[in-house]
Amino acid sequence: MRMHTNFLVSALTVIALATLSGCSQGQSASGPPPASEPEVTVATIAPQQVTLTTELAGRTSPFLVAEVRPQVGGIIQKRLFKEGADVKAGELLYQIDPSTYQAAYDVAKSALAKAQANALPAKLKAERFASLSKVNAVSRQDNDDAQAANGQAQAEVLSARAALESARINLSYTRVTAPIAGRIGKSAVTPGALVTASQALVLATVQQLDPIYVDVTQSSGEVLRMKRDLASGKLKKAGADGAKVKLFFEDGSPYAQEGVLQFSDVTVDQSTGVLTLRAVFPNPNHNLLPGLYVRAVLEEGVEDQALLAPQRAVSRDSKGTPLVMVVKPDGVVEARPIETGRVVGDNWLVTSGLAAGERIIVDGLQKVRPGAKVKAVEAAAPAPAQANATAQAPQAEPQPQAAAPEKQAPAQDVEKPAAKQELKPEAKTEKEAAKAVKVVKVAERVKAGQAKAAVGPDGLARPRKGEALVYSPSKDQPWPRSELRSESKPEHTADQQ
Repeated sequence: MRMHTNFLVSALTVIALATLSGCSQGQSASGPPPASEPEVTVATIAPQQVTLTTELAGRTSPFLVAEVRPQVGGIIQKRLFKEGADVKAGELLYQIDPSTYQAAYDVAKSALAKAQANALPAKLKAERFASLSKVNAVSRQDNDDAQAANGQAQAEVLSARAALESARINLSYTRVTAPIAGRIGKSAVTPGALVTASQALVLATVQQLDPIYVDVTQSSGEVLRMKRDLASGKLKKAGADGAKVKLFFEDGSPYAQEGVLQFSDVTVDQSTGVLTLRAVFPNPNHNLLPGLYVRAVLEEGVEDQALLAPQRAVSRDSKGTPLVMVVKPDGVVEARPIETGRVVGDNWLVTSGLAAGERIIVDGLQKVRPGAKVKAVEAAAPAPAQANATAQAPQAEPQPQAAAPEKQAPAQDVEKPAAKQELKPEAKTEKEAAKAVKVVKVAERVKAGQAKAAVGPDGLARPRKGEALVYSPSKDQPWPRSELRSESKPEHTADQQ
């Protein structure tokens, strides 16, 4: 019995291996064809005119600023402006108590009148002595004294007039006015506060916000490079009236007005090595406030023969060198190191490594390697297959409604037999593979010592639940080869028995 069992295991193993090898041969025969040349999207490098810009950070500053301080001391009687409002030049802001200054003005005025009264007889006496001295009616000494007294009286008049003017000026200083036109900030004092002349505390600040300055900083090396490019002719000036400047707020939103670069500082900051550039922007709605952080985009110049490479086409090697995949005229891919300058939109400005007319891969880099041959498709024009698919996509749904049923019937009749012919081998292969797996399971169980539980009282093998029925002859009976070749016959034989 043990010999028959070993023989049964060997036979079942041979059958399973033959079945599996037949399946693998069928699968290998129907395998995919060898891969063709990969299709990639390329962009042709062409020179174009590009306006080069630089983005710099900066802050806004007022066009004019004036700090209001008192020029005379006294008590603030009134505040005559609204905080945060626009004021005009010469508009009254504060009123200081003028009583003491009015009194001083009156005193100076009376002193001037007294001096003028004293100067009148001295003037008349000097005129008389001058005429008498000509005929020797008076001595020369008396004439000189009269002339000196007249001059002294006139000097006293001038001194009194100057004192009166000083008193008038001090009296006018009690009216604190706006030195410039602009927007005034908050007030540092209230009515009743005591102020002194030229004090450190600022009463208020007036700033002119339209137009407004934007101060940005740029490294000295970039400024020198830009000057060299302009001198050599590589760059051309963006405008005759000065470089144009665009402004962006801190949140990235653009400013509606466009500014002009006014000047660059003549001194380099020793600690940072940067220069200060100042641009002027119109600010009619006062959207720009002093001290606001902004980003300014300056137009450096125009380059007529700029070569641009898309950013997605540029990769980097282990050393950080920029690389592009160039497709040669024969379709072979070449890894080309390049040098890039700055970012222009979605492209890199290529300074060296590429020439006009060369094609670089922008899509499909993962499918190629240097030295491989590819099928190049221009990025601007889609492939013919894609164009046809796009054009036919809207017609895919209305086709069944537009087509007549009579015309579709022959097409369905023709397609049905072809579908059956294609499905039959697959179904047969799956069925054979399932049976082969069951046969192997039985063989493994018999080999593991489970044949005792699978053998009946008559000495024949009995199938377990879910296993295929396998015929096992007795010792005196020969092996029925015709039944082993067919997998369906043992089932019918068992039914007949």
